[in-house]
Amino acid sequence: MKTRETVLYLLRKFAKMIVTIWLVTTIIFFLIRLMPSNPVDRYIETQMVQYGMTYEDAKARAAHLFSMDLEKPVVTQYIDYISNVARFDFGDSLLTPGLSVLEIIGARLPWTLLTVGLGMIFAFIFGVIIGAALAFKRDKWYEPIISGFASILSAVPDFLIAIFIILLFGVFKFNGKTLMQISFLRGNYSIRMKPGWNMKFIIDVAKHTFAPSLTYMLSQLGVWILLMKGSTTKCLNTDYVTMAKIRGLSSGKVLRSYIGRNAMLPIVTELAMRMGLIVSGSLIIEQLFVYQGIGLELVKATNGRDYPVMQGIFLIMSISMVVSNFIAEMLYAVLDPRIKLSGGKQNGR
Repeated sequence: MKTRETVLYLLRKFAKMIVTIWLVTTIIFFLIRLMPSNPVDRYIETQMVQYGMTYEDAKARAAHLFSMDLEKPVVTQYIDYISNVARFDFGDSLLTPGLSVLEIIGARLPWTLLTVGLGMIFAFIFGVIIGAALAFKRDKWYEPIISGFASILSAVPDFLIAIFIILLFGVFKFNGKTLMQISFLRGNYSIRMKPGWNMKFIIDVAKHTFAPSLTYMLSQLGVWILLMKGSTTKCLNTDYVTMAKIRGLSSGKVLRSYIGRNAMLPIVTELAMRMGLIVSGSLIIEQLFVYQGIGLELVKATNGRDYPVMQGIFLIMSISMVVSNFIAEMLYAVLDPRIKLSGGKQNGR
C-alpha cells in the first residue's frame, strides 16, 4: 500500500511539473510578442532607410529571409509553437537563417554550465565546511567576524563582485604587474587558440573560466555558510546531541553520526533548487566577462528580437528551475523519514 501511495504522490508531482512548464511556455510566448517592434519590421525599416527600397520590396525580401510568419494570427502562431516544442523543435534563428535554436543552445549552454556549475559546487563545499565549523565554534572570537562577512557577501550583487574581480586581477598592479593578463578576463579562450581536446587548450580554457567561476562562487558562498551554520546550530541544540556530548564522544563523531544527516537535509534540498538557477544566473556576469555562454546569447537575441532563440533559451531556463524544484521535493521525501506520503500530503514537514 505504501508503494502505491508513493507512486501516486510522484505522479501528482510530475503532472504538476508538466502543467507548470506548459503555463510558463505559454506566458513566455505571449510576453515576447508584447515587446515593441519585431525582427521583420526592423529589417524592413533598415532596408528602406539604408538602401532606399520600397516597402513592398523590403517586405518581400523579409518574407523570403525569415522563416517565421509574424503576420499569422497570434493564436495560430501559438498552436504551431506548442506543437513544435512538443517535438523538441524550437525552429531556426531569425537573425541567423539556417541555424537552428537547438544548435545555438547546444553550442552556448555547456560554457555556462561549466562556469556556473564550478562556482556553485565550490561554494557549496566550502560553505558547508565553514558553516559547520562555525556552529561548533560559536564561542570563538572569530565566529561573529566570519558570520558577519558571510552576511555581507550574501547581500552584495554578483555584478559588483565581478567588477571587483576584474579590477583586482586585471587592473590593479602589484610590483608593476597585474595578477592576470586582461585577455584572460574576456572570452571563453584565447583568440589564436585552436579548440581541441589537448592540454594546451584545456589550460587556456581554465584560465578564462577562473574569473567568472570565482564570481559565481563568491556570490553564493555567504548563503551556504549561513544556511549550514543555522542548520547545524539547530541540530546541536537537540537532546540527542547533548546526550552524545555527555557520553564524551568527540566533535567529529557527533557531527558524523548525530548531526550530519539532519543538518544536511535542508542544505541538500536547497542545493537541488539552486541547480535550476545555473542557466539563468549568467546574464550579467557573461556580459562583463564577454563570456560566450547562454546568458550573453540571450542578450543578443533580445536586442535583435530573435523570437525563436529567446523562446528557446527562456524555455530551457524555466524547465531547469521547474525540474530542480521537482527533484528537491523528491529528495526531501527520501531524506526525511518524518514525511508521510499518505494521500499525497506531507505530514511532519
